[in-house]
Amino acid sequence: MGFQCGIVGLPNVGKSSLFRALTGSQVAAENYPFCTIDPNVGIVEVPDDRVNQIAALVEPERVIHATTKFVDIAGLVKGAAQGEGLGNQFLSHIRETQAIAHVVRCYDDPDVQHVHGSVDPVRDIEIIDLELVMADMDVCAKHRQKWAKQTKAGDKQAAFNESVLAEAEEFLGNKGPIRLADDELKQRLSQVEGVMLITSKPVIYVANVAEDDLLGNDYVDQLKAHLQGQAVMCLCAKLESELSELSHSEKQLFFQELGLEESGLSQLIQAGYRLLNLQSYFTAGPQEVRAWTIQSGMNAVEAAGKIHTDFMKHFIRAEVIGYDDFIAKSGEAGAKESGLWRLEGKQYIVQDGDVIFFRVSK
Repeated sequence: MGFQCGIVGLPNVGKSSLFRALTGSQVAAENYPFCTIDPNVGIVEVPDDRVNQIAALVEPERVIHATTKFVDIAGLVKGAAQGEGLGNQFLSHIRETQAIAHVVRCYDDPDVQHVHGSVDPVRDIEIIDLELVMADMDVCAKHRQKWAKQTKAGDKQAAFNESVLAEAEEFLGNKGPIRLADDELKQRLSQVEGVMLITSKPVIYVANVAEDDLLGNDYVDQLKAHLQGQAVMCLCAKLESELSELSHSEKQLFFQELGLEESGLSQLIQAGYRLLNLQSYFTAGPQEVRAWTIQSGMNAVEAAGKIHTDFMKHFIRAEVIGYDDFIAKSGEAGAKESGLWRLEGKQYIVQDGDVIFFRVSK
């Protein structure tokens, strides 16, 4: 699994169209609020041509790409934190994801109604942020109340938890989402078990534009100015949905006509990897070529554990070839002959694109 991403936004901003394009699923996308009541879940292959290039040399029985899980969460409205529009039911689904793709409408279309009557991306994200902040404040208050009795009884961990959540609640009330807090507060929050604040999750803002505005427009400029350097990308959900129904060769032709190198969906997944500091390594053999997703900075033992926990326990060494060397030398044999195959120990920091064979004891 690559990562889990929740798709959020106001009603009628293009979330379901984006989800359908991502997954090829035919979910409802009617022009009215709450057409998505239960979250749609889709597993999507992470586009990475390196997997295909390795497989072309190895010719394995099967090829397995890394995957990303997308959850299409129904449109949030003002009052969601208090249950408006089935709000709390939807908010619970967001807590289970690692990152959030916040879809923001950045196009005019009189045939698609806006829930607030006009297109205003800054107002729209502030509405969603406020609802998520209020939901987090409610979580902090409820948990603090639970721990208060234990604190009085002398429980040091409960006292720590209560203190950290009090600080988090104050930050939420005065400054906004926890993702904007300093690393020290985030670190302390990570030590509070059983509490996951929605606004602590990293966000990719997806500006949903018209097909002619893929490079941006005034609405996108307003959004970027407001977000001050936070991750913003442009795509046309309607176009991406149409592209998802084409063959690979048809898509490539379409990209050329539009002057694009890749789809917006590929860009979204790659942005998610960067946002979460993820990377891939590969295993390659006659039975299988496979991509594995890990946190950047993981050592060889930790990376081996992604395959199976027994690989961590019985790790001996890692046999490593860099991706570029693997391709340039036509596979493992050529890399060995050229002295580009190497042995690495437990503390080796795995690099993006490494092709690895793990030696383990039985």
